[in-house]
Amino acid sequence: MASARPVGAITRGTTNPNRLRRCDRWLVATQRHRLTAPLGAPLVVDLGYGASPVTAVELRDRLRAVRPDVRVVGVEINPARVRAAQHLQDDTLSFRIGGFELPVDGKVDVVRAFNVLRQYDESEVESSWSLVQQRLSPTGIFVDGTCDEVGRLATWVTLDRRSPLSLTFSWRLGGLDTPSVIAERLPKALIHRNVPGEPIHEFVRTFDRAWATAAPHGSFGARQRFLAAVDTVRADGWPVLHGRSRHRLGELSVEWSAVAPNRR
Repeated sequence: MASARPVGAITRGTTNPNRLRRCDRWLVATQRHRLTAPLGAPLVVDLGYGASPVTAVELRDRLRAVRPDVRVVGVEINPARVRAAQHLQDDTLSFRIGGFELPVDGKVDVVRAFNVLRQYDESEVESSWSLVQQRLSPTGIFVDGTCDEVGRLATWVTLDRRSPLSLTFSWRLGGLDTPSVIAERLPKALIHRNVPGEPIHEFVRTFDRAWATAAPHGSFGARQRFLAAVDTVRADGWPVLHGRSRHRLGELSVEWSAVAPNRR
């Protein structure tokens, strides 16, 4: 499927090797069923991969652990970035000019877009989400995320064809002072909602308090302190997803309905 004019705008394109490893590993660990469901080779799109195609290469290599036949398409609105990646193409990896309309044939099983919508206006988020959702397979997902320059702090929203499903936070626990530092890396849909009265603000404050309360566990290491904080948040009634194996990595997912923005 091709569009005469890509939908979107050229972004800064900053990227680094391993920057998106936290999300890639989450995909492999928690979304395996979405990659194994297709009878044919799963189709995955790295949307807005940036000035370097390295994240598309890494995504393909990591997903091969689940499906060796996976096909990854790197989509960029900047023609120069697509031309620069052509030498990497093979049967499992290709690069195309495009935007949120997704210039690929057929339905897509996974779309990953990191640090793309961060550079847009909040008012453009829902329409961009909707364009991608229309292209998803019945079991497909769209992952819209943000991370810091080296991937030590990351957050992402996961959506299916109908609606957002969850919000995931991922911290590098070594040297972590206050969990709320991750608020600077919230997805565009939430970053301006981290204010009193909004659910995401309450969640960030709640986790900071839980982290502070869990300080005695720090004598056993940051991981034990983090696990204790997650237990407190869950006990407070927040809909925490996944289990200990994910939390031990400094990762915490909650149902989207618990943190979704208030309607204005």
